[in-house]
Amino acid sequence: MSEFRVMVIGAGLGGLCLAQGLRRNGVEVTVFERDDALLTRSQGYRLYIDPNGDRILRGALPPELYELFRATAGYPPLRIVKLDDQLNETRVLEDDPDETPISVDRLTLRQILAEGLSEHIAFGKKLVRYETSEDGDGPVTAHFADGTTATGDVLVAADGINSVVRQQYLPHAQIMDSGVRQVYGKVPLNEQTRALFPEVMFNVFTPLVGSRERYMGIGPHQPHEPATQAAARLAPDVELHDGGDYMACYFGARTERFPHDDLRTLTSPELHQLALDMTADWHPRLHAIIEHWLPEAVFPLTLRTSIPVPAWPTTRITLLGDAIHAMSPAGGAGANTALRAAAALTEALAQAATGAPLIPALRTYEADMVEYAYKAVREAAQDGAERYHQNPLPSA
Repeated sequence: MSEFRVMVIGAGLGGLCLAQGLRRNGVEVTVFERDDALLTRSQGYRLYIDPNGDRILRGALPPELYELFRATAGYPPLRIVKLDDQLNETRVLEDDPDETPISVDRLTLRQILAEGLSEHIAFGKKLVRYETSEDGDGPVTAHFADGTTATGDVLVAADGINSVVRQQYLPHAQIMDSGVRQVYGKVPLNEQTRALFPEVMFNVFTPLVGSRERYMGIGPHQPHEPATQAAARLAPDVELHDGGDYMACYFGARTERFPHDDLRTLTSPELHQLALDMTADWHPRLHAIIEHWLPEAVFPLTLRTSIPVPAWPTTRITLLGDAIHAMSPAGGAGANTALRAAAALTEALAQAATGAPLIPALRTYEADMVEYAYKAVREAAQDGAERYHQNPLPSA
């Protein structure tokens, strides 16, 4: 390991991918995570990984962990059939022969990305602030809620949409409420529940648009190999969450359509009943799908998005993922954009660790990231406005 030290705030997908990449390049890195463990709270279910995200994971992970990722992934048909709330087909998007969609369980992927980093992840570390030297050329010190501190050459904010780092470092970089709320659920797939889903719903994703600003999204996760079986075959020391085969489902609507101002105040059973009540006039098959949601797996989500800002002066503080480019899930690009940023930042920091000037390397990373990440933010916001009645981004 070099004497060059990187501190990453947040053990999400982007932060862990960055840590894996830095570790493979011999760069000293520590990830500080506010939760007490990876499994402390749910962060969602199924994710879509595009070919670029797959390439990045291949480069960041040791070979056996990359093979474990591919073995625990699913490979649904890319064809997308749009439906209305009575299961009438409204549009068909045909296959792209050049792309193979990859479906992964978020928690399984996160565990794979964390493997081998036990000595590099500090759990229970909630950042409250950071400080730099007066001239900005010295190390950065992170202050945590438990009274401890840590010092490094670079501080990377990978701490999500509520980023403490962003709020201190770029207070003008604001997060916008999209005006939409979602209730997430999932249906374990077994002999009984598979029959609930029309065949078209086993494609990569099925959007359903209903009346009165309501909608639903359904996506299958059927791993090529059960997670525990794949781990035993490829990496016996790795313990993986095994979510089995399931359908990830969410119901969404404009905020004013919900009878409650804050869905976070409701319990999982209450949220489940709310989704049932708000879809009472939908096709009985859709209603039955929601009835079969796992009650304990239901949770709410407020859809928010970053408002793009111009590039900022580069320092020893930098950002990636939802901390700086949070986006609507409508485009399915959030995780892949975070992985792309993690790969680019890995390259910049690896160069600095071998003696290249740090600030120019970070400036190149940030200039490129602002361009492609904010492009994805704008496209996702546009898709969300067209499909799910989300508020548009403010004009530039």
